Amino acid sequence: MRKREVVQYRTLLKQQLTDLVGQGEQTVRQMVGREAEEIADPNDRGTVESERNWALRLGDRDRRLATKIEAALERIEKGTFGVCETCGRPIGAARLKARPVTTLCIDCKTESERSERS
Repeated sequence: MRKREVVQYRTLLKQQLTDLVGQGEQTVRQMVGREAEEIADPNDRGTVESERNWALRLGDRDRRLATKIEAALERIEKGTFGVCETCGRPIGAARLKARPVTTLCIDCKTESERSERS
């Protein structure tokens, strides 16, 4: 992989991580602000609880993605970014653009998904 491409992926991944952290902080502020409210109506209370559960699910999803982004940044530093962990071949540029946190080439990922289904 060219040095210019590595710099582009590093920049992209760092921006994604910054965005996730910002979203997480915003979610926490919103949840803390809502907890201070007294909600008398059971329907409104149910809506708030539903929204809180949804926000927690999204936060968990973002936390897992942040971990993957950090791992991808570590692979960039080690020089193993863009190399399939299973077969050792380069991961295609289109796949890396679509999912820069990927660790498997398309062939190995397809095989992995087939194995999971069986």
